[in-house]
Amino acid sequence: MTSKIKPSKGAPYARIMGVGGYRPTRVVPNEEILKHIDSSDEWIRSRSGIATRHWAGPDETVATMSVEAAGKAIADAGITPEQIDAVVVSTVSHFKQTPAIATEIAHLIGAGKPAAFDISAGCAGFGYGLTLAKGMVTEGSAKHVLVIGVERLSDLTDLEDRATAFLFGDGAGAVIVGPATEPAIGPTVWGSEGDKAETIKQTIAWDAYRTTPVPGGDSPGERTAPEAIRYPAITQEGQAVFRWAVFEMAKVAQQALDAAGVSPDDLDVFIPHQANMRIIDSMVKTLKLPESVTVARDVETTGNTSAASIPLAMERLLATGQAKSGDTALVIGFGAGLVYAATVVTLP
Repeated sequence: MTSKIKPSKGAPYARIMGVGGYRPTRVVPNEEILKHIDSSDEWIRSRSGIATRHWAGPDETVATMSVEAAGKAIADAGITPEQIDAVVVSTVSHFKQTPAIATEIAHLIGAGKPAAFDISAGCAGFGYGLTLAKGMVTEGSAKHVLVIGVERLSDLTDLEDRATAFLFGDGAGAVIVGPATEPAIGPTVWGSEGDKAETIKQTIAWDAYRTTPVPGGDSPGERTAPEAIRYPAITQEGQAVFRWAVFEMAKVAQQALDAAGVSPDDLDVFIPHQANMRIIDSMVKTLKLPESVTVARDVETTGNTSAASIPLAMERLLATGQAKSGDTALVIGFGAGLVYAATVVTLP
């Protein structure tokens, strides 16, 4: 049987056209974290490489930070908000189940009536969003896609947890993905390992707080929240996550290079998820990257911002001149799920 559906008329390839970032104004040094845990600045730096992080104030919401980052990306791409056909937002710190924060952001930036949705893929979320955007552009359902990674992880930080209190920061990073005449976003190597889901997780589910009657329960108010339940936070098994990231993600990064037909010697820039400086340095060593490759180490002053970390690091490298337009970059995100995504891109 012959299909009557016409073939899609998308662009032959897709590229990142512009990038933007937003970091909250409040800078939090390690000394402030040490008010809550028994540790030291030296210990935090040696274990994570983090010296400071940014925490959002009351007016720096997931939406407002995203709008700031999006505006910069739109301007950098040389388009207008009205030209955006889809908005993809990756976040784990938008606390309303519905509607998606992407719809609010689309409205706030004046994008008209684009497709808009959220994804939850933790620290790999930017890579997932980038892959979806590339597919939309090449398939023809969108010409310009706004991809945002945004987090307010300070809302999910347990300041008394010695293993994680110093790790997380807030911020938003955004890119515009649009049509290209030559390959500029390589094949994505992505996946999940759900058997390791317990290694990074939220401590308590939101429904633990429910105090109203549950439909179908044996009695009204059958499920009620304890009087003093601890607020949910992100927790992780540090050593298990470290080993997985160092040994398994280096393999994924190499697979992404192979899929793109690029060798380590061809790279100009390496932008891994900014989880931990020791993980970054170990991956550089395992991949045998030449010293000429610029490595993003934004984690030192920004902390771990999950889905926002890669676009924030990309934006800083370009803004400071450490990377330039046209450079070939390997990007890889990995985290809760456990999920991962890696690809090779041409920087805007």
